[in-house]
Amino acid sequence: MGFVWDALTDWLKELLVSGILSNLSGMFDSVNDKVGDISTQVGMTPQAWNSGIFSMVQTLSETVILPIAGVILAFIMTLELIQLIADKNNLHDVDTWMFFKWTFKTACAVLIVTNTWNIVMGVFDVAQSVVASASGVISGSTSIDLNTIIPDLQTQLEAMELGPLLGLWVQSIFVGITMWALTICVFLITFGRMIEIYLVTSVAPIPMAAMLGKEFGGMGQNYLKSLFALGFQGFLIMVCVAIYAVLVQGIAVSGDVSSAIWTCMGYTVLLCFTLFKTGSLTKSVFAAH
Repeated sequence: MGFVWDALTDWLKELLVSGILSNLSGMFDSVNDKVGDISTQVGMTPQAWNSGIFSMVQTLSETVILPIAGVILAFIMTLELIQLIADKNNLHDVDTWMFFKWTFKTACAVLIVTNTWNIVMGVFDVAQSVVASASGVISGSTSIDLNTIIPDLQTQLEAMELGPLLGLWVQSIFVGITMWALTICVFLITFGRMIEIYLVTSVAPIPMAAMLGKEFGGMGQNYLKSLFALGFQGFLIMVCVAIYAVLVQGIAVSGDVSSAIWTCMGYTVLLCFTLFKTGSLTKSVFAAH
């Protein structure tokens, strides 16, 4: 009877070991690919990321939004002129210089609105040059390889008892599902940021039309802050990836397979959490200055 039990135990152990090895094999590959692709994604300008979407958004901005911005600009500058005259005691105390000032201000506003697209793209060109410089500073691989972290993985598994093997098999399934979820999160962060950039730039002429208005100037200023926040969000993302690369290189777990798996997953979860936070961090930084 003991012989049968030993044979059954050995068969279950062999089954669990092969299952764990199968689960761990390539577990971090999808995350490694997405994390490694982050620097390429955030280092692209809106035009380089997808030229088709870029052309469509530019056409919409210049043909649909720009005329609306022109009407808004005319209303704002007319209101400015009325307030300027009213402030001078209904033309009883009028200086000719104020009309020159209003004319110059209107000309500047028209110049800004007509060149909105160039201004907006210039902001992202500056931000992307900073991101490109940051990507050159990042050293080391961001890939997680369990075979390197635990070179004698199969030997350690074969030496384990049936109970711990069963627990490790359940853990490997859970971590594998989590890795797929984190892969989707990284995808949403990198691609969602670019989609947000296209959406924000498509309506650029409207807030820019209010840039020089006394009553509505805050709209344009806040819009520029949001543009810089989106642009420099890529820089914070690169900093997150650099920190992640250092943490991954420092993983050293000996004799504990479960600890190695959870450490790797913990670093990946931390990366995704910090990537989600970069948007609110950059907005808070630019909103405070």
